[in-house]
Amino acid sequence: MKSFSNLLKIVLVEPIGEINLGSVARLCKNFDVNELRLVSPHCDPMNPEAQRMAVHGKAFLKNASIYSNLIDSINDCVRVVATCGRIDHGNIPLASSEDALKWLLGAKSKSPIAIIFGREDRGLTNSELQMAHKAMSLNTSIKYPSLNLSHAVAIVLNELHNYKKDVPSKITKGAFDPAFPKELNDCIVDAKNLLLEIGFLQNHTAKSRMAKIKGLLQRAETRSEEIALIRGIVRQMRWFSKRK
Repeated sequence: MKSFSNLLKIVLVEPIGEINLGSVARLCKNFDVNELRLVSPHCDPMNPEAQRMAVHGKAFLKNASIYSNLIDSINDCVRVVATCGRIDHGNIPLASSEDALKWLLGAKSKSPIAIIFGREDRGLTNSELQMAHKAMSLNTSIKYPSLNLSHAVAIVLNELHNYKKDVPSKITKGAFDPAFPKELNDCIVDAKNLLLEIGFLQNHTAKSRMAKIKGLLQRAETRSEEIALIRGIVRQMRWFSKRK
């Protein structure tokens, strides 16, 4: 079996604290993470505080990839799990950390896999949670479920490390990889535009209704070739609608 450390990307969305960022870089070194990715960071990876906290993980700060939006940061990742510490996550289903992380390790291809962590103060939005294939929660107190960013990363990476031994047989057998996040996102945009054009959707309800459709496709773990088929149908329907 390939080593997950050669594939794993840790994605931080809008991190604001140099101490947390440096601590996460150190954890990346501790657990042989492949790459640290930052989405619109509000702190400097080269800040002395971040460097001090990183200890032997300074290279992760120096080589961190920076993106302006979340979808681009996971564009090449074949399996993506997002973390959620909020109780107001709407209708987005949350998997247990065990189920989500074992699924993540079951990737068939050699493409990267990713875990997304949200902002220190408010986590990930529902739209951002839906960019991942699965969203997961950690088993914390329901009275105060939110964890410090670096603490959450430490718990998740430790769990992931412990689950590696379970992957070879019972997890990956018969598994397949779903469509890349951007493929699904682009398909949803195409479908939304068509459904608005033909009057099935209204502007004020389109976002919530398309979120339900996206959730359905994610739960089905729709593959790339299936997404391509759906987009082909959508394009043909648009062509026929405009022709009429």
